[in-house]
Amino acid sequence: MTTKGLMMTRKMRGAAWVALGASMALLLSGCSGSGGGGGEEAGGDTTLTMWHNSTTGDGKQYWEDAAAAFHEENPEVTVKVTSIQNEDMDGKLQTAVNSGDMPDIFMARGGGKLADIVEAGKVKDLTSLIDADVKSALGDAPFSAFTIDGKIYGVPTAVLPGGIFYSKDLFEQAGISSEPTSIDELEAAVQKLKDAGIDPIALGAKDAWPAAHWYYFFAVRACGQDVIESLSTAPDFTDQCWLDAAENLSDFAATEPFNNGFLTTSAQQGANSSAGLVANHKAAMELMGAWNVGVIASLTPDEQPLADLGWFPFPEVSGGDGTPGAMMGGVDGYSCSVDSPAACEQFLNFVSSKKWQEGYATAYQTIPANQDAQGAVTDPSLIPLMAAYSKAPYVSLWLDTALGQNVGNALNTGIVELLAGQGNPQKLVDSIANAAARG
Repeated sequence: MTTKGLMMTRKMRGAAWVALGASMALLLSGCSGSGGGGGEEAGGDTTLTMWHNSTTGDGKQYWEDAAAAFHEENPEVTVKVTSIQNEDMDGKLQTAVNSGDMPDIFMARGGGKLADIVEAGKVKDLTSLIDADVKSALGDAPFSAFTIDGKIYGVPTAVLPGGIFYSKDLFEQAGISSEPTSIDELEAAVQKLKDAGIDPIALGAKDAWPAAHWYYFFAVRACGQDVIESLSTAPDFTDQCWLDAAENLSDFAATEPFNNGFLTTSAQQGANSSAGLVANHKAAMELMGAWNVGVIASLTPDEQPLADLGWFPFPEVSGGDGTPGAMMGGVDGYSCSVDSPAACEQFLNFVSSKKWQEGYATAYQTIPANQDAQGAVTDPSLIPLMAAYSKAPYVSLWLDTALGQNVGNALNTGIVELLAGQGNPQKLVDSIANAAARG
C-alpha cells in the first residue's frame, strides 16, 4: 500500500488542526496507574514509565513483550508499562500535564490534542532523535500528524482510516446483496435489516466520540477540501456545508438506524458495547476506525477475528461539495515527555522496526505505520480499507482530535445532544462555532 501525504499545521489556542493530503488517527482500551516519569537511577540504570491504551489480550501483551525484549538488549533500562482505559487517557494525560508528573512515554493522538501538550512545554522534540531508517520506513505521511511548527513530537505506530464495518452473514440474512455506496442505499439496507429483526447499526454514544464520527463523515461529504483545510489557520463554521452536514445527520438519524439504547451503550467495553454487538451478531454495522477489527476480535465468543466481518467506505451523499472517496482517519503513536531520558526515543525507534511493527499489526489486527510491515495485514476486512486508503484524494484527521480538547469535546457533546433529540442542526453548528471562538 502506498502512503500519501497527511498534512498538518500548528494550531494556536482557539484555532484548529486539520490533517489533509491523501490518506490515513485510535485503538483499544485499560485501567489506571500513577504517572511518574522514570529517569536515571543510582548506578546508571534507567526506568521508563509508559502509558498505552490496550488493557486486555494481544495488544496488552504486545507492549509487555516489547518492554521485555528492549530490556534484554539494554539491561540497564527497564520499561514499566501501564495500560489506561482508552476513554480515560485524555483526562489522565491532562492531569499529568497539570501536575508535572508526566509518564516518560505516552500514547499520542496527534492534532490539536498533542499540540496543546506541546504548547504547555511537556513534550520532547524528537526531530533529530528518530533513526533515519525509521523515518524512511514510515514515510512522511504518518509523521505529519505529530509535526508541530516543523518539529516532530511523536512516532507513529498505526494508520487508522475509518469506514463502516459490517457482518456479511447478517447482510445475507436480511437479503442485502451489495455494499451500500450512497446514503439512499444505506437507508435501504437499514430498512431491510429492521424488517429482518436485526439492529442495523451499533453506536456507542455513551462515549460521545463514536456518535460524533457520523457528523465528521457527513461533513467530509458536504464540505469541500478547501473548507476543511481552512480550519488549520482560521476555524470558521459559517459555511453552509457545516449546517448541511448536521441536517443530513439529523435526517439519517430519523430513520432510527441505531441499536436500542445507543445513548447508554459504550464503544468498546464488553459484549454489550457497540463493538461487542457486532462481534456477537447482535447488530449488523458500526462506523469506526481501522482499530475496530482488533476490538471486535477481542469481544467474539472465542476471542478470534470475526470470520464474516466486512468493510465499505462511508457512502457518498448527493448535493455536497465533498471530494468523492475522501476519508476520515488518523494516526496512533507515542511521544516522550520533555524530561524523559534518552532511552525513551531509543525504545520508540526499537518498536518501529519491521519485526515489531509486524507484531503490532498482528496483535492489534490493524494497519502498522511501517510500510515494510504492512504485508502482515491479512484480515479480509482490512484489505479493502487499505485499498480505499491508498486511493483516497485526501483524509481529514478526526475532527475532535484536530480541533483539540476543548473544541473537540464541545463538538462531540453537541452531536450526542442532537441524536438524543435535545438539540437541532443549527444549535450544533452554533455550539461548535462558539467553542472555537473561545478556544
